[in-house]
Amino acid sequence: MLDGHLLVDAHVHVPVLGSLKPAWVQWARDFGPDGILDRVWDADGRIEPAALDELFAEQGVDAALLFCEYSPKVTGIQRFEDLLPIVAHNPSRFRPVANVNPHLHFPIADELGRQLDQGAAALKLHPVHGGFRCDDAALWPAYAVLAERGVPLIVHCGTSSFPGSMNELAHPEHLLPVVRDFPTLDVVLAHAGRGWWYDAAAFMAQLYPSVWLELSGLPPKRLPEYFAKYDLNRLASKWIFATDWPGADTAANARAVAGLGLDDDVVAGVLGRNALRVYAGLDHLA
Repeated sequence: MLDGHLLVDAHVHVPVLGSLKPAWVQWARDFGPDGILDRVWDADGRIEPAALDELFAEQGVDAALLFCEYSPKVTGIQRFEDLLPIVAHNPSRFRPVANVNPHLHFPIADELGRQLDQGAAALKLHPVHGGFRCDDAALWPAYAVLAERGVPLIVHCGTSSFPGSMNELAHPEHLLPVVRDFPTLDVVLAHAGRGWWYDAAAFMAQLYPSVWLELSGLPPKRLPEYFAKYDLNRLASKWIFATDWPGADTAANARAVAGLGLDDDVVAGVLGRNALRVYAGLDHLA
């Protein structure tokens, strides 16, 4: 816990460094804490599970959702299986998140099911890096699996600076048919509309009970500016804390969110309780 609050970091990247394009490694060095790649990754470019576990314990993180990504055009292929040794080291703290790309996986429902069977807490789609739209009919079988199993969907909803990114594919309006056709499916907008779509993402979160805003990659002190048109306390009831680690200091960001003047129960929801409501496999933290 951090300062008496359950803390879930819902957006953590732990790739094998050799699987990445150079821009990702440079991003981690530019925005992450000094020396983070040397502390947590070994000489072969793989995460050292014990070192990562120790670091998150120091940061007060009760659970961290670990991301993989199948985006060969932009960041590379970060396999789901590479997450499993980290999860095995401490399954109480670490949960894997599934990832599929309709250009690579077919039948897509089979690949998603395979990853869910290994404990995935959610499915992350990255249209900006993967080069597809989330209203592509090829994804409907995956959405049906999520709805049937009660597992949420996370979608990258914000601009990306990595070479090859297709930022036009991040518009939250592409998710309207998904929300309409799968009303019981929780949909998490990662980066909360970062760049061009803060208003659209916030409006969707207030209009649809199943839509949530995830704060990864957003400086907490600027959240009131980004969402200036909205009652911040009301909107924050739909926020989920996340950092885009290793691109941010988890504890410092969490404390900054808690310092925005939100109601105490809203802060508790943002930092951890909302994540327990949305993601699979976190019941042990309740």
